[in-house]
Amino acid sequence: MELLNPQPGERVLDLGCGDGTLTAHLREGGVSVVGVDASSDQVEAARALGLDARVVNGEALNFEDEFDAVFSNAAMHWMPNAEAVIDGVWQALKPGGRFVSEMGGFGNVKSIRAALETALHAHGFDGRLANPWYFPTPEEQRERLEQRGFEVRSISLFDRPTPLPGGMGDWLETFAESYIGVASDVLRQSIVGEVCQRLQPILVDESGTWIADYVRLRFIAVRPC
Repeated sequence: MELLNPQPGERVLDLGCGDGTLTAHLREGGVSVVGVDASSDQVEAARALGLDARVVNGEALNFEDEFDAVFSNAAMHWMPNAEAVIDGVWQALKPGGRFVSEMGGFGNVKSIRAALETALHAHGFDGRLANPWYFPTPEEQRERLEQRGFEVRSISLFDRPTPLPGGMGDWLETFAESYIGVASDVLRQSIVGEVCQRLQPILVDESGTWIADYVRLRFIAVRPC
């Protein structure tokens, strides 16, 4: 949000708005904001806040020269067709508009992914095929942005260990459905238990709190005038 530095009267697209929490924060700052998300349930939650939220696939944006900025938080790693996302953002921005995003970066949840793949392999599944995420390096993301014509003002990769209030089991049920969903209900619970057991020695701190091994990629890019 600080990098976006939204100004009253600007028009902003919140790409992957989820339940609208940050979208509402933007609106409170005097910004005209549109939220888009591929999940109809999330969009309904955002609309319940009185927001202009729409069901739109981030890989198929259909705006043209409309926004002063595109903002995205913790969403783009769910959109593996990165070139389509970047192209859609370019089209949505006015000349001179800025693209500000934070997403999962290279190495994000590395330990969790490894534990999931190991557990699935033990039960006859190929966990690598279940990976729904796109976690680029700064170099990869810069190249894609610059190929489309963006000027990359800053881009950085950093560790952001994140406490999980609900524990690892809840996190897996929420975010790793593509992995554990390949199994039957009974086997699914077994896989979750095996993953938690494998991760407990490395992702639980001295207080007993689960800490996810997040790595984030943050960038600012501008569509030239």
